[in-house]
Amino acid sequence: MTQTQQIKTKVLIIGAGTGGYVAGIRCGQLGLDTVLVDGSAGLGGTCLNVGCIPSKAIIHAAGKFETVAKAAGDGTLGITASQAAIDLSQTVAWKDGIVRKLNVGVAALLKKAKVKVIKGWATFADAKTCRVETDDGPITITAEHVILATGSEPVELPFLPFGGDVISSTEALSLDAVPGKLVVVGGGYIGLELGIAYRKLGAEVAIVEMADRILPLYDKALTDPVMKWLTGHGVEMHLGARAGGFGDGRLNVTTKDGEPLQLEADKVLVTVGRRPRTKGWGLENMGVAMAGPFVKIDDRCATNMKNVWAVGDLTGEPMLAHKGSAQGEVVAEIIAGHDRRFDPVTIAAVCFTEPEIVSAGLGPLDVEGRDDVITAVFPLAAIGRALAIEAGEDGGFVRVLASKSDHRLLGVQAVGQHVAELSNSFAQMLEMGAVLEDVAGVIHVHPTLGEAFHEATLRALGHAIHI
Repeated sequence: MTQTQQIKTKVLIIGAGTGGYVAGIRCGQLGLDTVLVDGSAGLGGTCLNVGCIPSKAIIHAAGKFETVAKAAGDGTLGITASQAAIDLSQTVAWKDGIVRKLNVGVAALLKKAKVKVIKGWATFADAKTCRVETDDGPITITAEHVILATGSEPVELPFLPFGGDVISSTEALSLDAVPGKLVVVGGGYIGLELGIAYRKLGAEVAIVEMADRILPLYDKALTDPVMKWLTGHGVEMHLGARAGGFGDGRLNVTTKDGEPLQLEADKVLVTVGRRPRTKGWGLENMGVAMAGPFVKIDDRCATNMKNVWAVGDLTGEPMLAHKGSAQGEVVAEIIAGHDRRFDPVTIAAVCFTEPEIVSAGLGPLDVEGRDDVITAVFPLAAIGRALAIEAGEDGGFVRVLASKSDHRLLGVQAVGQHVAELSNSFAQMLEMGAVLEDVAGVIHVHPTLGEAFHEATLRALGHAIHI
């Protein structure tokens, strides 16, 4: 019988995603004895292994393929090429190489910070004690502080269980061939990002969304350019529709009008949301209070149990990697004795659709009916850099919302090609409490897409230059 190893530590972190590993590195930097338990996803968690990074790699490859395919057709920008072809298995191998490189990088950073990484699945007996099953035998860990960072997992529909040709985003990132017909169930950002990528790669794509429009959390002005791309590129849209069972290569759908419909599908990609990973690791034994499906925390990321903390997707919306990382840093510094709070002005979000969408702070839906808000929009079509890189022809724009009384920025949104790179500028200005005059007073580099942010604020002040 294998003897159970006993470990005592100052900090125990469960989950090696962007919340957990960042918390581990910061704990190590601050001299805290730290153990990080890494479950099945691998260092970097969902984001690095089966989420943010690999999806953006596949999206990038799809964009490259689309460009070559255009050149092989009628040509583009005076460029012509022979017939485009793709070996998706090689693309996936390239993507996997990027993931491995980043895995190695995270491991090196944790080692440098003197964090002990244990590979295995943890199960808690109480709030401060867990048992980890490893390849080298069981380990019991007791800790003074516990940071829960178990992340989230795709939601499975009971009538469309994952398996075979019904896949989640995880499997969609590792297909060995482009499906002839792909049906995406769910018109949120994950389904649209991957659906658009596979359309660019040549698949026939249909989207089934229960709401009356795509990306229902964003206002229609932001989503209209994406909808225009979808319909213009032959993506079959079924809005206000409900998916049913799948069999014999056909997905049953009930349309908005209540009519039955069958959609042919080689693969059915189910992307109806993500849920916190709360099962299978003994959360119920920890005495931690919940807020609906999420672990309840305060502005210090503290749970109701003393010295038990939670970060990332486990703690609620927005389920974004950069939120988890920021929370992980805050908790590490609190444990080290610093006075910290997690109280951001904004957490910017990006949809890597075609075109991309960025939203930071308040949007039109949040200020509906208010007469104390200035809203100004500046089209990318009036920006030289946008036209020069074919980013100004899809209805894209930058929009600012500000208080009428003191011109304080309340929110910034954008839609257009490559606008994801503007997200940090938007968040920075909001976090610093900038007013319209602050943005207007910054000399923005020409020619860049960021000039649209500058011009939008000028327009809010009543004197835009280039429109």
